[in-house]
Amino acid sequence: MSGKSDSNQDFESSLKKLEQIVRELESGEIGLDESLSRFEEGINLYKNCRQTLEGAEKKIKILSDSLKEVDYKE
Repeated sequence: MSGKSDSNQDFESSLKKLEQIVRELESGEIGLDESLSRFEEGINLYKNCRQTLEGAEKKIKILSDSLKEVDYKE
């Protein structure tokens, strides 16, 4: 179970870091080299978050599909 908790924590911290990077880039207060570095970091965070969300969507679909198999005529 700790894997699920770690995965959730990783997602949450990655999302917060991504939001921070977006704010920094939008502020225009950092130089070009730093902006490029932050942008690259943001892309990697986005990919990780997206992968986590896609995994969650697959699990939800599997669970939802399993409900369709339940016979409610009892």
